[in-house]
Parts: sequence; C-alpha cells; structure tokens
Amino acid sequence: MKQLRLTEEQITRTEESLRAMQETICAKLSEVDGAGKFTADKWEYAAGRGGGDSRILEAGGVFEKAGVNFSSIQGDRLPPSATQSRHNADDQPFSACGVSVVVHPLNPYVPTCHMNLRFIRLDNDRWWFGGGFDLTPYYGFKRDAVEWHLNAQAACEGFGDEENLYMRLKKNCDDYFYLKHRDEARGIGGIFFDDYSQGGFEQSFAFAQNVGKHFLRAYLPIVRRRMSTPYGEREREFQLMRRGRYVEFNLLYDRGTLFGLQSGGRTESILMSLPPRVAWRYDWQSDPESAERQLLTDYLSARDWLSEEPES
Repeated sequence: MKQLRLTEEQITRTEESLRAMQETICAKLSEVDGAGKFTADKWEYAAGRGGGDSRILEAGGVFEKAGVNFSSIQGDRLPPSATQSRHNADDQPFSACGVSVVVHPLNPYVPTCHMNLRFIRLDNDRWWFGGGFDLTPYYGFKRDAVEWHLNAQAACEGFGDEENLYMRLKKNCDDYFYLKHRDEARGIGGIFFDDYSQGGFEQSFAFAQNVGKHFLRAYLPIVRRRMSTPYGEREREFQLMRRGRYVEFNLLYDRGTLFGLQSGGRTESILMSLPPRVAWRYDWQSDPESAERQLLTDYLSARDWLSEEPES
C-alpha cells in the first residue's frame, strides 16, 4: 500500500520533537551528573544540506563521557547502509533527522547506555522511523535488567499487539547488537526497530516519541541506584576491557556509524559514541567464580527478563 505524502506540518513536528528530546535528555543527564556540563557544537552538513548540534559532556561527576546528538540533513543519494533491505532506494534523494545518545559512566557498576531515534524520507514519498535503546552493563544486576526490559515493554504498549511487538523488537535488538566475531552479545539488549510505519504517520510518530520517553524512565533510576557503589582498580580495568567490545561493535557493525560516515557526515559527531578510555588485553580470561564471569555467563545471552523476579 502506497504511503500518503506527508504534510509540511508533520515533517516540522517530527524535527521539533527530536530537538526537544535532545534538550530534555541533556537536562536530565546534567541533573544526575551534578558536576559536568554539556557543550554545544553546531555543524553544517558538507556533503549536502542541513547540519546538526552535538552536545558533549566530558569528565563529569558521574559520566565520564556522554553525547547527545541531533542532526537534520538532506542528500542526493541514500547511503548503502540504509538501502540493504530496501528496493529502489539507493538512487533516491533523502532527508534524515534524528537524535542519538551514548553515555559512558565513570563507575563500572553503572552501565553504558545507547538510544537513538531517526526519521528518514525519500523523494518517492517513502518514509520510516527507526531506533531503540539498549543497555551494556559491566556488572550484572537482575533488578536493573528486569526494570530495563519492563520499560522497553511499556514503550510498546498501546501500539498494536504490544506484547508481540515488544518480543519482536527485543529479538531484533538481541540479534543486532551481537559481535559475530566474538560470538557474544554487546549487552542485555532492549528494543530495536527499523522501517517502522505501521498505522500511518501519526501512530508511528507517537511510537517513536514513546520510545524516547521510556528511555529516560529506564536508565536514570539505574544510574542513581549504582553511581555511589564503591569500586577499585579491578572493576575499572574490567570496565575498560568491556568497553573494547563496545568499540569493536560500533566500528565493525553499527549501521548508524556506517550511515554517518557513508553519507559524508561530521566525523567527530559520528564517533562521539566511542568511550574516552578503553583497554584490550590479549586472551584475557575471568576467574570462574567471579562477578566478571557471571556477566558473561548469566547476562550476555538472549534471555526473557520479564519472566524473572527482580532482585536488589
């Protein structure tokens, strides 16, 4: 079924909503951090029209690095990373706007998080939303994992068969954020979607907004719960090594990173997702009875977290 042409009001409303989401997320993260401030770096899209606004917080009280990017660009040809599953899309002029969030906390007991929402339009009237959120802990806590996925499920409520929608988008997330060369998940997942236009523009737009709203509801309580947990060199070293997996995924597989680079986007803004410090150790192995091993055996595998009883 052919999609109806969007009105200018719908296009403007989408962009304004994503800009407002950037402001809200920056404000909430700053409030929790207490010490760090976001700096704004506005840029123009050299390979086409438009630009963006990169907000970066570094060396904060809670967050070692946090990036909250907004962009709105127009180009003559959709990049290959966005056309792999789309027939007759590679020769189309496009418009894309979105917000992308990556947070790397200082305390290893606070997980890294990622969220992005994007809206893409082609000249042939095709359009879709995409995005989601996922969590990358360094030390596993069942309560955090269950509450994270309860919020992911809540983001899907009211949109079709929400239980099946959550399970489908959870599987998408588990499948996507996977390091094939390591045979290992990046984290505990969440929800991930692409080509989303179900129910028409208004329903799709409302769903994207709901995902952004539940991201903060899911993440901030975990940060507050774990940010004062004592840690030492062992936990910090493990965190830096696990961050190495994050870097590997983003540079090898992440379609958002590839889209930005292939579309001629601003490199500094695209690579803001990378952590400020990271480590690799050759063939490092954790102790069998350690909390580090428990992360690998109990948390970094596809799991039905909603069937679990949360713990403290």
